[in-house]
Amino acid sequence: MTEISISRMHFPVTALGPGQRLAIWLQGCSIRCQGCVSMDTWAAGPMTTVDNLVRAAMPALQAADGVTVSGGEPFDQADALRVLLSRLRAVTAADILVYSGYPLEHLKGLLKTFDGLIDCVIADPYDQRSAQTLSLRGSDNQRLVCLTPLGRDRLGPYTEKPMPAQRSLDMMMDDMTGEVFFAGIPRPGDFHRLAALLEAQGHGVTVTADRRLDV
Repeated sequence: MTEISISRMHFPVTALGPGQRLAIWLQGCSIRCQGCVSMDTWAAGPMTTVDNLVRAAMPALQAADGVTVSGGEPFDQADALRVLLSRLRAVTAADILVYSGYPLEHLKGLLKTFDGLIDCVIADPYDQRSAQTLSLRGSDNQRLVCLTPLGRDRLGPYTEKPMPAQRSLDMMMDDMTGEVFFAGIPRPGDFHRLAALLEAQGHGVTVTADRRLDV
């Protein structure tokens, strides 16, 4: 059985691609971009199996328009990611979008081993100093590349699409821990501003966003 480390999985997510999407965040990242909003996904985490993950995802996959895989850094678990996407491709016609912090040039050879398994990839490290005007991207240096006809049909229009003026974030709550998670593309510093506002109201708040180079 193939082991894989995940941070969380949620359905539906509407802010990381078109339609209602199953979002899977892998755990562990060797890139660790300054200003990252998901520092909680950097460290290595507990393992599960691809079989268990796909089994847990099946109810959502019946209704999902797409699957978005983020992290963490998905390609730090390239072999497990390949097995996971192969299994997903076998049970759903949904498009598959994968986020990576690796430069596109670094990924090109590796992507050939994922032939047909990834419809679109958003590549390149997050750059907090860069503008943030393009849809689905945290910074404009990141490139959205469609790899299949399905990807071009579903996500091709997002290649140069402007970021919506009224952005949306999906909010999720862990019923066991009370932790709140957001999915989407926040503005730089949004989570720290939210924490400051809540702390001013007397709430204790910890956010996962990196404060380095915060603007």
